[in-house]
Amino acid sequence: MTEAYIYDAVRTPRGRGKKDGSLHEITPIQLATQALEAVRDRTKLDTALIDDVVLGCVGPVGEQGANIARVAALNAGFDNGVAGFQINRFCASGLEAVNIAAAKVISGEADFVIGGGVESMSRVPMGSDGGAMATDPAVAFKTYFVPQGISADLIATKYGYSRDDVDAYAVESQKRAGESWDQERFKNSIIPVKDVIGLTVLDHDENRRPETDMQSLAALKPSFADMGQNYGFDSVAIQKYPEFEAINHVHHAGNSSAIVDGAAAVLVGSKEAGGKAGLKPRARLKAFASVGTEPTIMLTGPSFAAEKALKKAGMAVSDIDLWEINEAFSAVVLRFMEAMSVDHSVLNVCGGAIALGHPLGATGAMILGTVLDELERTGKSTAVIALCIGAGMGTATIIERV
Repeated sequence: MTEAYIYDAVRTPRGRGKKDGSLHEITPIQLATQALEAVRDRTKLDTALIDDVVLGCVGPVGEQGANIARVAALNAGFDNGVAGFQINRFCASGLEAVNIAAAKVISGEADFVIGGGVESMSRVPMGSDGGAMATDPAVAFKTYFVPQGISADLIATKYGYSRDDVDAYAVESQKRAGESWDQERFKNSIIPVKDVIGLTVLDHDENRRPETDMQSLAALKPSFADMGQNYGFDSVAIQKYPEFEAINHVHHAGNSSAIVDGAAAVLVGSKEAGGKAGLKPRARLKAFASVGTEPTIMLTGPSFAAEKALKKAGMAVSDIDLWEINEAFSAVVLRFMEAMSVDHSVLNVCGGAIALGHPLGATGAMILGTVLDELERTGKSTAVIALCIGAGMGTATIIERV
């Protein structure tokens, strides 16, 4: 079978997902368009050679609806023959889009595919698309539905992570993100976002707070205690996990992923197509996998997905140089490191979503690009990218630097 290679990976900066955020005035279609334009311009690839564009988008309604992938390709001036579609695997949508792009190449269906994602959380708030999981009582009762914050606190309760544990992880994420920006580790992938007259509106991740310390985080109240205790979600979680008398609420805005706007694009193609186009591959996609997990605790999927991908690749944990795990909440990553016996020194070495933000549909593609840059910077070879997912799932991808 044909192998799939990564030829380029770009992302916008992450803008605060609020009305005063720098990217709030930039529409989702413009975010996606600028990411696609950057891939085209950086590689100088004739877009007629691109078979498809796959973009993750978790809120595919309103400004983000109507197949934003196809419309963004047209808006970017791509050849009319370039198809496009959007997908929603919740928080892993951007990585799943890259995996689908790779699968199309591996199967021989396509020569070049762009996978990526977009989310303007300041303009299309999380949950705008509704859905039965949270709103239909019959479905919620059957699945023991709780919001993700309750699931994160349930992980902390089940595996014994204290408030100090999750806060300490958050402090380190902020520290690493700050150092990475100071050392210009992101410069190879970041594309400045411009407004309608071509002026740069954002060229850096604006959510980070490298001065964060344990004292400042200690002043924050748990974000999910009220909904857990006063809206009954703690009781639902305890019904599913009756071994616990109470949920220990340890997560808050400072140790959870930040709400941000952003987009990313990754060019995937076959070795033959790349050679004909005069492109040099940067990495090979060795394996990828998605799994389902228990939906109440919800966020334990990254380790199971990583294990499945490693098995498919015939690899062991010891074969992986770097790990990039989305920091949806501190406890998610603490659990991953414990379950996989992975040391923090080789995981999220540039910081993560706690410091930089989590633009839902784009994050997976973003962090793939981050770890690819880091493999090239350090001369290391292999990396695993994985994300937890709403409704109880996980997606993971293994790449190998060329």
